[in-house]
Parts: sequence; C-alpha cells; structure tokens
Amino acid sequence: MHIDYILQIGEFHTNHCEDFLLIENTADHERLVAVFDGCSSGNESVFASILFGKLLRNISKKEFHKDFITKEKTKLSDKLYTISEQFFNELKVIKNLLDLDVYELLSTLILAIVNTETKETEILIAGDGLVTVNQKHYDFESSDKPNYLAYHLKDSFHNWYHNQTQKITVPNFKTLSLATDGIFAFKNLKNSKTYKSENEIICFLLHEEKSMTLKSKIKTLERNFDYVPTDDIAIIKIESYTNE
Repeated sequence: MHIDYILQIGEFHTNHCEDFLLIENTADHERLVAVFDGCSSGNESVFASILFGKLLRNISKKEFHKDFITKEKTKLSDKLYTISEQFFNELKVIKNLLDLDVYELLSTLILAIVNTETKETEILIAGDGLVTVNQKHYDFESSDKPNYLAYHLKDSFHNWYHNQTQKITVPNFKTLSLATDGIFAFKNLKNSKTYKSENEIICFLLHEEKSMTLKSKIKTLERNFDYVPTDDIAIIKIESYTNE
C-alpha cells in the first residue's frame, strides 16, 4: 500500500494554510487518515483544523497502544464510532477548558479508518469535500455552508453520530482519496486561453499519471497550464499494490 499526500496554501491566502491532514496507525494493519478544512470566516480557523488533527493523532496513538496490549479484533465500523466519540467528547472538554467560542472551532472533517490488509474502509464526512473510491466520486458539496461538527457540541454524541448521513462503507479498494474542497478551486489566473475543466483537473490529480506524486502534479498544472489552487488544499491518496 502506498500513501501520497499534499498540504498546500491557496493562492488567495497569505498568512496560514487553514487546511490540515493526518495519517496515523491505529493498529498493526489499520490506519486513520483524515483531512480538515478550517472555515475562512471563522476566528483563526487554522487553529481549529490543526486542533482537530492533534486530537485525532493522540487518540490514534492510544488506540494503537491498546491494540498492541490486547490484540482485540474490532469491526471497522465500531472503531470509527469509538474514535469519533472520543474526538467529540475531547473537543467538548477543550472548548470548555479554553472557553472557546463555536466560531473558533469551525473545521470540516473527512475521517477514514482503513484496514491495510483487506482494504476495507469506513469513512465519516462532517462538512464538505471529496472522496473517491477507485473511479467513483463522492462530492459532498455544501454551497460554502458546511454543517460543522462544532455546531453540535451541545448535543449528545450518540444523537449527532446517528444523524450523520455522510458515511461511506468500502468493502475494498484499489485507490482511495480524501480531499478538502480546495480541489475544486484550481483556477488559471494568467491565461484564459488555456482551459481545463474541474473534472479534468481532479482526474489528473487522482487517477492519471500514477507514477507522479501529487506535489509534482500540482507543479505541472501551474508550469504547463497556469492552473493553481486558489484555496488551501489537503489531499491524501492511497493506492493498493496489485500483488496484495
């Protein structure tokens, strides 16, 4: 299994990249991967996306240690639920401890738990972004009004989780990608005669020229076609080896 990723500030942003990403082991043959997009209209939204990542990194390390000790086999759907519950409750604690306003915690979240042997995957999407499984695209579009998790911290986790409709169960995959909505924001700011559609850019980044890294592809889009990401972008792309 090969994992490639890119985290890059957008052309229209100057101070901070408000996106973030995370890749961590949660068991011997299990990984947590996630991308986050801080809300530009929130307060210091780079803080929210990084905080989400740091909390999930700590939870992942605890899960890995627990698996090392107990060797218990847990269904991926149950693991996603447990990790999401820990994250939700710890975020509540941080909010109260630091007396944070909800607008300081506005970040989207695409969270996946991947079995690296079977390629089974459970995915939760809180907000917007793009998930691709093989050649199939799941576009979670919100008209720039994501239903942020932070809006629901006064609710019980159980009610919030079971009301989530943006979940994907993947029995196995050859390629899997998670991306923040910056993947939809590539624009040509120099030469209007050089045109590439949104779908062409996404397919180039996620499906074509598999020998190229995401970083190289983004450089190629700028160098050869004058296309740059105007919004911050975080992408994680996972490919199964053919002989696995």
